[in-house]
Amino acid sequence: MNAMIGEWTILVAGLAYLGTLFAVATYGDRKAKQQRFRMGRPVIYALSIGVYCTSWTYFGSVGIASRTGIDFLPIYIGPILMFVLGWRLLQLIADLSKRHNIASIADFLSARYGKSEALGALVTVIAVIGIVPYISIQLKAVSTSLEVLIAAPEWAREVIQTSTGLDGLSIFVTGIMGVFAMLFGTRHIDTTEHQDGMILAIAVESLVKLLAFVAVGAFVVWGMMGGAFAFIDRAISDPFVTGVFSGGLKIGPWLTMTLLAAFAIMLLPRQFHVAAVENTSSGEVRRAAWMFPAYLVAINIFVIPIAVAGLLLLPKGADGDTFVLALPVEAGSSLFAMIAFLGGLSASTAMVIVECVALSIMVCNNLVVPVLLRHHGKRSTVLEDMAGRLILIRRSAIVVILVIGYAFYQMIGSSAALAQLGLLSFAAVAQFAPAFFGGLTWKRGTAFGAMFGISAGFLVWAYALLIPVFAEAGWISRALLDQGPFGLAALRPRALLGLDLDPLTHGVIWSLGVNLVTYVGVSLLRPPAPVERVQAAHFVGRELQPVAGSSFKLWRTAVTADRLEQTVARYIGADRARAAFADFCSERGVDPSGSGEADVSMIRFAEHLLASAVGVASARLVVALLLERNSTHTRGAMRLLDDASAAIQHNRDLLQSAIDSVDQGLAVFEPGMTLICWNSKLQEILGLGGDLLRVGTPITEIFSAFLEKTDNGLEQLDDRVRSAALDHGVFRERRTDTGQVLEFRSGPMPGRGVVITVIDATESVVAAEALLRSNESLERRVEERTAELTRLNAELAAAKAHADAANLSKTRFIAAASHDILQPLNAARLFTSSLVERMQRSQEGELVRNVDQSLEAVEEILSALLDISRLDAGAMKADIAPFRIDDI
Repeated sequence: MNAMIGEWTILVAGLAYLGTLFAVATYGDRKAKQQRFRMGRPVIYALSIGVYCTSWTYFGSVGIASRTGIDFLPIYIGPILMFVLGWRLLQLIADLSKRHNIASIADFLSARYGKSEALGALVTVIAVIGIVPYISIQLKAVSTSLEVLIAAPEWAREVIQTSTGLDGLSIFVTGIMGVFAMLFGTRHIDTTEHQDGMILAIAVESLVKLLAFVAVGAFVVWGMMGGAFAFIDRAISDPFVTGVFSGGLKIGPWLTMTLLAAFAIMLLPRQFHVAAVENTSSGEVRRAAWMFPAYLVAINIFVIPIAVAGLLLLPKGADGDTFVLALPVEAGSSLFAMIAFLGGLSASTAMVIVECVALSIMVCNNLVVPVLLRHHGKRSTVLEDMAGRLILIRRSAIVVILVIGYAFYQMIGSSAALAQLGLLSFAAVAQFAPAFFGGLTWKRGTAFGAMFGISAGFLVWAYALLIPVFAEAGWISRALLDQGPFGLAALRPRALLGLDLDPLTHGVIWSLGVNLVTYVGVSLLRPPAPVERVQAAHFVGRELQPVAGSSFKLWRTAVTADRLEQTVARYIGADRARAAFADFCSERGVDPSGSGEADVSMIRFAEHLLASAVGVASARLVVALLLERNSTHTRGAMRLLDDASAAIQHNRDLLQSAIDSVDQGLAVFEPGMTLICWNSKLQEILGLGGDLLRVGTPITEIFSAFLEKTDNGLEQLDDRVRSAALDHGVFRERRTDTGQVLEFRSGPMPGRGVVITVIDATESVVAAEALLRSNESLERRVEERTAELTRLNAELAAAKAHADAANLSKTRFIAAASHDILQPLNAARLFTSSLVERMQRSQEGELVRNVDQSLEAVEEILSALLDISRLDAGAMKADIAPFRIDDI
């Protein structure tokens, strides 16, 4: 198989790719200044964390799969579990980093343990030593890639060897990566300033290596193996392939690698840099919590297919780490060979650039600057233009780190697999885990405990894991591995005290075990120093106020505000220092003239600004040197500053205890409407998670999370925020989950801040609602009674009308009946009158007259009844007139 691609073609392609990254980074910086990346920043952030996937992922995972089946998976299971289950922890780490202007993992540990210079220096040294093997992986990957593409003849024997010409190319590529890292990683003095251009370039590289790996995988399956079904048939019918993937699950190594990978995603300097230092909001972490695990799944989809294809198609004994490149070369596809090469180059350059930037910051802030300050700090001329010195130091550190990495590659790289060197680095940075995670959960941990624990663990790591690598490379006698030092078999590096485990699990158990026991034991031997207690309260508990704190003059000093500003300006630039101090004085109503004496608040603010340029520990040293006067030594000045911080923290703790005892939720927001103070009742009454209530959380995030639990939802978010922040109004919201009614009241604070109180108004609202229901019930009963009376009156009127109608009918009947009765009576009277005239003289005449008189009386009665009925019926009108009573 002859060389497919010329050296110049590869060189031009590599340079063109790196030039494209340069253009992308420049574009990113320009757009960041215009604030054009706000919408897409969470996606860029999540992709930048993909720098975790280096050439180890791109080449080494296939190599592991070709040798031991699915044993490559724990390297990705650990980070997936950490992001899915522990993203709130990542958010806490990012918040603490922004809060304290932390720029590296060394800064973080130093800040947690009393701003310890010694601890920061120790972490830096261990990180550099531990990461060197990881950097050598990338150089090995580039070198091997070039050899596969250019040197192809008899590659099965020569692929792991490095020729002189290829070494020159590797050095050239290493130099290009170093130049890129210096150009885009050391332009800003403020190491906490977001390097949007570099992060955009890293995000693009994450996409490039993902697309390249997927493209090569698809080409192998469908272009070389005839499709998925044909591929599966060939794989399951090959006994060697099935033997590789049927080896069973090794619980010990799996758990060890999963644990190391979970630690590495947080503790690798480059991962801490992109995940914590470059984080800008909690929304980015929430997006990365699912997007980064999805990315890891996607980039590993074709690992097994490529490994199986390499076992089936390439000569026996081929190096599995080269399968991604060797398969397109075997197929004669220059296009996919170049795609594979650029993907691997992307994976390597991304790691080298970010890792070198992160390590250079650590070396500068925790090794060089403290030495420079201690030797020359008293001479102000040396402190002039420290900004330029810092840039030079960091760029020099990048060069030195790359040179050391290349030297390690020349010594060890060709004798070890990519995964072996990667796990070696993972185990090294895992030594930070006890102090790191313990510092977030245990206030009792001390700087001495952290230093002794990390040192002990690192020494065991070097003995049990690093020395065997040198022995296998021939730099140390293998007798040490087989017989132990001085023939003591119990001290063999890979079988300490006879513990017979796989080398990685053995080394990790011993190193982390010794580390943890030493950390806890030494921490318990002596109480924390005052400054350690202060810092522990910031990291384990909650910080009550911003780092600059309230104005508080604990002791007097001859340092003026103007001198303090000048000192800070030497490190971060005059313009930025002037603007920062002007804002500080404006917010606290302090005289900005600069001639007044600087109080503790201003000094601590200056220390906070300095931390962004030289790290937490060195910033403390700069301030201590500034405070040094008369016979006071630097150590005394540091102790004075620490005592002042401890006193302020004590007062804050007292105030925190006081507001925690208040039976109302309380929150204080600074002028930018971000949270700076709250009490425990607020979290309880609002039902919010502890990850949301933290210093720096915007008021909109808090109200948004709360309003999701209310009847109105997010519809009134803007109105509620405006009412609380600007109008200082009063409003109520009902929680749908508990039924509580909460009343919000806001008022102004000095310095344009806002204080919001939240009370549980459920009882008063329930009482008011009960009174309202009672009133409504009373009104309803009155209405019902009124309606009942109205109905009865209507029925009475109807009955009366009916009675009147019946009476009228009766009257008419009587009138009609009387008329009918009168007619026969009149006739009878006529007859009786005739009889009376005829029988006047007869004996019966008297009887007839009586009958006639009776009939006349009946007639008069009926006539009277008839008149009455006529009056009732209205047929006859009464003629009302005066008359004599004696007439009747």
